[in-house]
Amino acid sequence: MIKLCQKFSISLALITLFNFTNAVATTIVARQAPEFTQTGADAWLGSKPLTMADLRGKVVLVDFWTFTCWNCYRSFPWLNALEEKFVGADFQVIGIHSPEFEKEKDRSAVEQHMKKYDLKHPTMMDNDFAFWKKMGNQYWPSFYLIDKRGFLRHVFVGETHEGDWRAEVIENTINDLLSEVK
Repeated sequence: MIKLCQKFSISLALITLFNFTNAVATTIVARQAPEFTQTGADAWLGSKPLTMADLRGKVVLVDFWTFTCWNCYRSFPWLNALEEKFVGADFQVIGIHSPEFEKEKDRSAVEQHMKKYDLKHPTMMDNDFAFWKKMGNQYWPSFYLIDKRGFLRHVFVGETHEGDWRAEVIENTINDLLSEVK
């Protein structure tokens, strides 16, 4: 009986792992994206404080990250290549730095890591997790796509690398959203 239970537990764990790793793309019911929660200049890096109205007319990829997250910084080369691929398009990446640890709340440390990973897109420091909560986020990294009208349309979870299947799905989705009429 114990061996049967162990086999069942292992099988259940593998099914759960398989389902989680394959359930990276979720189309969400279109709802208006919430407004950015940080409005002070000290909470924004690489940009003045932005509003959703500032981004209207663009497809926006919101990247939730924190600088001690391996999966986050292993996704940065793809994210940088993605920005290069869509240069000149109505496309914008916005980083949301939501710290896992107290030391990650330090602006200068976030700036150092942005420089280290060559992140040039606007980034909002979400030290109180207010935007994280408004978006209903649960994971690092998570990538949310907002359409040109400001509606949340898709969410993708997990480490992403240039050329992998997850990157292809995200890039194809961005192309689809870019082709939509405002």
